[in-house]
Amino acid sequence: MMLPDWKIRKEILIEPFNEESLQPAGYDLRVGNEAYLNGKIIDVKDEGRLLIPPKTYALILTLERVKLPDDVMGDMKLRSSLAREGLLGSFAWVDPGWDGNLTLGIYNAADEPVGLEYGERFVQIAFIRLEYPSKSPYMGNYQGSRRIALSKRRKK
Repeated sequence: MMLPDWKIRKEILIEPFNEESLQPAGYDLRVGNEAYLNGKIIDVKDEGRLLIPPKTYALILTLERVKLPDDVMGDMKLRSSLAREGLLGSFAWVDPGWDGNLTLGIYNAADEPVGLEYGERFVQIAFIRLEYPSKSPYMGNYQGSRRIALSKRRKK
């Protein structure tokens, strides 16, 4: 079962919470302080925006910290207006028990640069209640992230 707006407000910790980001069945996450582009961490807050060049991949930190209970998972989708401009997103499920800011991968498939403003809504997360609480809530490598999290996968 997907959580409606009033249950999201009541049951999911999102901080800072923005009333304008609350949707009927989800919440629009906003562009946060940091991004990773062309091998460098960019301070999006200081710059005011992130400009993603054509055919370029970026990691973007969400402004919001999201904390999920053990019986709720998240599913994220790029906002359609950004997809219409050529952005593609690859997002993992947000596991029950997750707590932190999310680092999301975005690719600009367009022939023109696409700009994202600090604080702009760019991804919607929907919350799905599990039939039962997870016996093993998320406690992985990225738990508690507050900054851009690069891959922690071991490379051979």
